[in-house]
Amino acid sequence: MEVSTGYLPQAVFAPADQGHPAPRVFISPQRYIQGRGVLRSVGRYLSLMQARRAGVLMSQRSSRNEGDLLLAGLRSAGIDAVVSIFQGECTTDEITAHTTAFSKERIDCVIAAGGGKCIDTGKAIAFRLGIPVVVVPTLASNDAPCSALSVLYSPEGISQGVEFYPNSPAIVVVDTDIIAAAPERYLVAGMGDAMATWYEASVCLRNPAAVTTVGARPTLAACAIGEVCAHTLFQEGCAAAAAVASKTVNDALESVVEANTLLSGLGFESGGLAGAHAVAQSYTAIPHVRANYLHGEMVAMGTLAQLMMESRPKEATRVAEFFAAVGLPIHLGQLSLSSSDTQALEIVSEASLGFPFVGNMPMKITPEFVKSAILDAHHLGLSISEQIGDSAYRHLQG
Repeated sequence: MEVSTGYLPQAVFAPADQGHPAPRVFISPQRYIQGRGVLRSVGRYLSLMQARRAGVLMSQRSSRNEGDLLLAGLRSAGIDAVVSIFQGECTTDEITAHTTAFSKERIDCVIAAGGGKCIDTGKAIAFRLGIPVVVVPTLASNDAPCSALSVLYSPEGISQGVEFYPNSPAIVVVDTDIIAAAPERYLVAGMGDAMATWYEASVCLRNPAAVTTVGARPTLAACAIGEVCAHTLFQEGCAAAAAVASKTVNDALESVVEANTLLSGLGFESGGLAGAHAVAQSYTAIPHVRANYLHGEMVAMGTLAQLMMESRPKEATRVAEFFAAVGLPIHLGQLSLSSSDTQALEIVSEASLGFPFVGNMPMKITPEFVKSAILDAHHLGLSISEQIGDSAYRHLQG
């Protein structure tokens, strides 16, 4: 997995004197706004930036569902909008095409409205144009909205690299009415992505050699946020999933949306990544996995593998029981894989070593070690599935 050289935060934050340890660095969006109906006020929020003409990148789904409401809110605030439709993958070609189109329109900000890949594409466009980005997630399926980076993919959806930006999103606006109207599976996938935050940050905090995505040491604040994120999911996850299933907004849903989006975003970026995302991103190398499963579902499996790498079966059991309760995959069969599929397991294990932050794990990482952890997590998941069933998983997967 390659790192773009357009902007390298390590060059900024790494200590000038190599005899000194890396500093602690915390980064975040300037404003985070979450609540029912807040999409209508996006134009008013943009007054903080004195924006008058916005380039709006929308996913096809968002264009159909929320596009009119977003554009009406901009018009009511006297803000012109130039709309471009995201085609589905955060690729260099997609980024270039929208950047070229928007560069002719004299826009003063980019609004990215949609899921994680649309949002990552919007951040990349704004960076190239040298203007702020406003993020409007229409799903709570991942922690992309608050971060100053984009994960890049091939046109086929294979994870290929990561690109960093010197500025975080200027504003993040999360309308929980919209989140509640989306399919339940997306919210649950976001819980899978968010749950990894605490376990990866805690590894980075304990390992003095570990660094975050910006090449710094994790802050206590970010690790505390990660811990609150996990606690919130354990306490409110099932109730929040039930709320989305009934298309309602309640306190549990508000809490989990904040955990999936804000807490996880701040926690991973300033707390650090490790084995969970190394394994998760590597699952995208398997065609039928990347075609049928969401990022957070792969991260759920990656988290269980990381806990096995850490020799923490008791905590892995706790996490797997929660995943089973909300409908996340907990064994290879629930990613349409098999423990006997040696080729697929070797691909994932080898690819994990190419993830930039797998070295934050405090032990020697080899393909054989990763494969063993994946299989240990698989067997644990099978055991738990036999004990408590897989009805929640089957409900989400249809």
